Amino acid sequence: MERRLSAILAADVVGYSALMEQDEAGTFDRLRARRTELFEPEIARHHGRIFKLMGDGLLAEFGSVVDAVECAVSLQRGMTERNASVPEEDRFNVRIGINIGEVIVDGDDRYGEGVNVAARLEQLAPPAGICVSGKVAKEVENKLAFTFDSIGRQKVKNIEELIDVYQVRIDAAPRPRIRHKRRIGRQWWAIGAAATIVALVAAWMALQNPLTITSPAGSGTIPSVAVLPFADLSADKSLGYMGEGLANDVIAILSRFSDIAVVSRTSSFAYEGKQGDIRQIGKELGVGYVVEGSVRKEGDRVRIVAQLINTKTGDHVWADRFDKTGTDPWALQDELTGKIVGAMTGEFGAIRKADYSQAWGKDSTNLAEYDYYLRAESQLNLYTKEGIERSGEISRQGLQTFPGSPLLTVEWGWSHWLNAALLYSSDPQDDLREAERLVKQVLADKNLSPQVVRLANWLNAWLLTLKRDHDGAVAAMNKAIAVAPYNAFTLTDAGSIFLQAGQTEKALELTDAAAARDPALSWFFNYVRGFIYIVLGKNEDAVEVLKTTDFADAPLQLAIAYVRLGREADARAAVEKMLKSAPTATIQSWRQTWNFRDPSIMDHAAADLARAGLPPQ
Repeated sequence: MERRLSAILAADVVGYSALMEQDEAGTFDRLRARRTELFEPEIARHHGRIFKLMGDGLLAEFGSVVDAVECAVSLQRGMTERNASVPEEDRFNVRIGINIGEVIVDGDDRYGEGVNVAARLEQLAPPAGICVSGKVAKEVENKLAFTFDSIGRQKVKNIEELIDVYQVRIDAAPRPRIRHKRRIGRQWWAIGAAATIVALVAAWMALQNPLTITSPAGSGTIPSVAVLPFADLSADKSLGYMGEGLANDVIAILSRFSDIAVVSRTSSFAYEGKQGDIRQIGKELGVGYVVEGSVRKEGDRVRIVAQLINTKTGDHVWADRFDKTGTDPWALQDELTGKIVGAMTGEFGAIRKADYSQAWGKDSTNLAEYDYYLRAESQLNLYTKEGIERSGEISRQGLQTFPGSPLLTVEWGWSHWLNAALLYSSDPQDDLREAERLVKQVLADKNLSPQVVRLANWLNAWLLTLKRDHDGAVAAMNKAIAVAPYNAFTLTDAGSIFLQAGQTEKALELTDAAAARDPALSWFFNYVRGFIYIVLGKNEDAVEVLKTTDFADAPLQLAIAYVRLGREADARAAVEKMLKSAPTATIQSWRQTWNFRDPSIMDHAAADLARAGLPPQ
């Protein structure tokens, strides 16, 4: 077995999974071009050799640590120059880590701690930055003119000893090598106290949040998290609905915080029951953290085990156990969510606690009542005719035990609404009347948890829209958004309410905000965008987005766009597809679930659907 001392350079693209999701072919081509036009020539020019490619990253070996550092700086400067002429959304930012140490030579590959530490240093580097070990900084300090700023001794995964870490300052103009010795980091004083503080904060944020997603335009980057369904550890595997429900509520609660981006349940629940590397899940979802855990219930006692994992390193940020009994299910989420928020954004102090308490823990729901709600919600979220009917049955059963429960009442209202809205109902008007009766009953109660306030006002916004009270609908939707202002699902559906109220640009703004928060929710925000584009007269754009989703009446909207483009054969095929999933769908039933402030929009759309072959009634 051959061993030798080498300098190892590790490089990785920031946010590569999100870029691939937006444009897989284009991203791959641009990355390949950067590799062949910049990375490979620069590494060869500095007498290095790439020994491993990893999709969005690489490892290279150098005989000289001076060559490795000079190469890293050249690479980052080259990336900066190339990014200047590229739209912001298509830019690549790279992190680089450099270590010097003994490696094991195995054919063309290299292994050992020298390689592992370089990879860990790359994870600590900020976007477009370079981190090196203390060994590297000491070796080159009297040979290169670059400044090395210490960011302290860091604990990294699978390495027992703390590592001295330095960040290379590459913002200064290139200077020739100098021969006199200087103290590492001494020039910090030259940049002034304020700039030093900013540098420290930036370094700290980079360490705390090594993988982030882009937040809505103008707000930079924020910590991002996916909440996976909690695993069912009951003996008979009967608590899947509870694991899903608790995760769903944590998602809704985390959506209150502007400084956390949480992906939708649809995105994270796709991993339910799947065994996989958390780091890979983090890459696929484009998040820096994942919450996972398990749930077990015995009588009126619930035990939840939860953990927060850094997806870049695979390290556990925290893990804890929660045992609750009796009449306070919200206390479960209070403890759990407090730990998550505190671990991700700093201490869960008095302001956050007050914000959370106002947001979520107000009524007297007990665990048995909550259990009915979770089972009903689990069925509702299937969006099938059978699931919606079963959800209504569970809510009714719960109301027999807990008469007047606001949580179960609003859930029952939602089952009536979705039965009509998804065109499953044989009597849509009856379902809509029942939904209205139930939501009015809930909103008459003055002691509601904001969870119920959100669900009730959201449903009421749709019902008010159908009654042509568009101003009231917008006001109700704003109340729902206020409870979870950064929830991608709620923002997307709000787009439909604002669209019908005549606020088309606002509707598009809401779907854009949702898309920035959770790109994996495209099946839903593309559905809403489809009708927005139709109203704007952008029928080709409507076709492009509506072809990506089959949610609800998307095939009918697609048919409308096709008719307006003169593609009547495609329009008829889209209507036939709709009738396979909803055989009772008619123009009359469809019109009962949409109501624009400008009635000509629906009149025109109904005429298009008639041409496409949808039965009138």
